[in-house]
Amino acid sequence: MTPPEDPPDITKRGRVRMSFSQRREQLISVGRQLFAEKGFDGTSIEEIAGRAKVSKPVVYEHFGGKEGIYAVVVDREVNALLERITGALTAGHPRELLEQAALALLDYIEQETNGFRVLVRESPVMSATGNFSSVLNDVAHQVEHILGAEFKRRGYDPKLAELYSQALVGMVALTGRWWLEVRKPRKDVVAAHLVNLAWNGLSHLDTKPELRTRKAK
Repeated sequence: MTPPEDPPDITKRGRVRMSFSQRREQLISVGRQLFAEKGFDGTSIEEIAGRAKVSKPVVYEHFGGKEGIYAVVVDREVNALLERITGALTAGHPRELLEQAALALLDYIEQETNGFRVLVRESPVMSATGNFSSVLNDVAHQVEHILGAEFKRRGYDPKLAELYSQALVGMVALTGRWWLEVRKPRKDVVAAHLVNLAWNGLSHLDTKPELRTRKAK
């Protein structure tokens, strides 16, 4: 008697076959990990296929090449980080908004380390408009509107809001890249000192700054 065939979602070795969408998500996850470890130039299609345990043609079928996977990974991380930061900006006072933005970025670095590593690594030309710099520019534009209104209320030149927004966002982002590697001091302490410097300036630094929006842990 002829043995019955395996169900269509089971391989001869007993492994569950992935659907098209499941395989796509697996390849994106594998690509994200490799791009975080080695960068775009250091990652090959062979490595992506090997780690996913598929053949190279499978990768090409889903994405057309390494650039296709990279573009999807970067696009997802850009949207995730931007949503995280903009969603955190709920306070009314500019100092508290700065705290929220700093904490949102540090939270992302802590919780989505691979995604952050992908964004801050050098990107190929094709992704020049979709990387960490583009996220920071988007955030800086939002901060600019907040600072512009505050500057006007205090009698400062609102045209300088763009300059200050770029400086503030850049300061937090560069510190975040440093903290990614050292992870000291604690995240809340880092955020408190960033806000201390940005809000009080070097001439009026608090000796022991604390966050208003989140208790240090």
